[in-house]
Amino acid sequence: MSMLSRAATVAPPGFNRWLVPPSAIAVHMCIGQVYGFSVFKVPLSQALGISAPIEGDWSVADIGVAYSIALAMLGLSAAIFGKWVERSGPRLTMIAAAICFCGGLALFALAVKLHALWLLYAGYGVLGGIGLGLGYIAPVSTLVKWFPDRPGMATGMAIMGFGGGALIGAPLAQELMKHFSSATSVGASQALLVMAGLYACWMLLGAIIVRVPADDWKPAGWQPKTTAKRLVTDASVSADQAWKTPQFWLLWLVLCLNVTAGIGILGQASPMIQDMFKVSPGAAAGFVGLLSISNMAGRFLWSSASDLTGRKGVYCIYFILGAALYWAVPWTQRSGNLLLFVVTTAVIISMYGGGFATVPAYLRDLFGTYQVGAIHGRLITAWSAAALIGPTLVDRISEAQKNAGVPAEQTYNFTLHLMAGLLLVGLICNLLVRPVHTRHHL
Repeated sequence: MSMLSRAATVAPPGFNRWLVPPSAIAVHMCIGQVYGFSVFKVPLSQALGISAPIEGDWSVADIGVAYSIALAMLGLSAAIFGKWVERSGPRLTMIAAAICFCGGLALFALAVKLHALWLLYAGYGVLGGIGLGLGYIAPVSTLVKWFPDRPGMATGMAIMGFGGGALIGAPLAQELMKHFSSATSVGASQALLVMAGLYACWMLLGAIIVRVPADDWKPAGWQPKTTAKRLVTDASVSADQAWKTPQFWLLWLVLCLNVTAGIGILGQASPMIQDMFKVSPGAAAGFVGLLSISNMAGRFLWSSASDLTGRKGVYCIYFILGAALYWAVPWTQRSGNLLLFVVTTAVIISMYGGGFATVPAYLRDLFGTYQVGAIHGRLITAWSAAALIGPTLVDRISEAQKNAGVPAEQTYNFTLHLMAGLLLVGLICNLLVRPVHTRHHL
């Protein structure tokens, strides 16, 4: 057990910090499978009927609840265990994340086999969601400490892997289900068991590789700079003190509103493009993978750019440009321009991913590196709220529109316009952020 302690992961003098990002990316790309969840929706909605839904089959909306629960548990577990993660170190945390997340996939497989919806929620939603939370914050906190000179780039590297999870997970799930499908099965249960085994191997490998810097370590030749104009501080604020500040709650709203808008599209990406442009399930899975590439690239590129523009400035871009593009998506469908639809949604998702990657650096700027992982864990309860709001809005409103007789290709228009409005509210919250008062510093 001593090998799992934080002390055992402290890097020796001369350790190359560039060995740590591959560990973080390996874990994040595994748990990022959650972004490819939508490829299971249609097959599971006809698990009994096989070729078409029959009485007793789950609805797409009911299946989507598991996705919302998983992301809600991500935020809650990150908030609850954030200080434990800081004390225990990344290795033990990553192993715990692997057990929970891959165990959740295995229970998901059993839920499909038994056709037990409650087990889907408990397994993938609750247990898998806890694995998501633990696996999400440990690599981010570790890389922020290794790259104090380039925090935006560092968090972008870590969270880039999470955004790219569907790039592997969606096509992999599609191919595995195709391979295992038969006249009596859609192949989902077997596919999930294979994925659980593969992901467990890679997450455990990441846990073995990871290291943390010594307490007095800093990059050669680097000196911290305080620039009040850019909201950057070299002071420290504890996790318990940080959430007493208005800055914490403004950033909570900023993240919540940005995620609410983006997560609705990601969670419904496969059915959405099938409804709006009548593409095949295989093409829809490719679209999910493309969004994953955009999500992944945006996390690195936008957050790296924030090292130059400042976090506040880059969030203004997310909200202003994002609102305009959300408003334009229904027009792309009316014009029948599939390419423009794909490009527009890809840019939207790049900024959604960029928002995730930028917020840990934003927190580091405002509150310092001390307990930044725990602060980040508490902040992403905003993700939990957004995970309930975003997919619910898209799933339920589009379903209500279909039931009201609205053509399938137009059932998402109202929700997309609503998302544009939410982003403008987020813009106001971001503009209100100011430096943290010195009375909160340690």
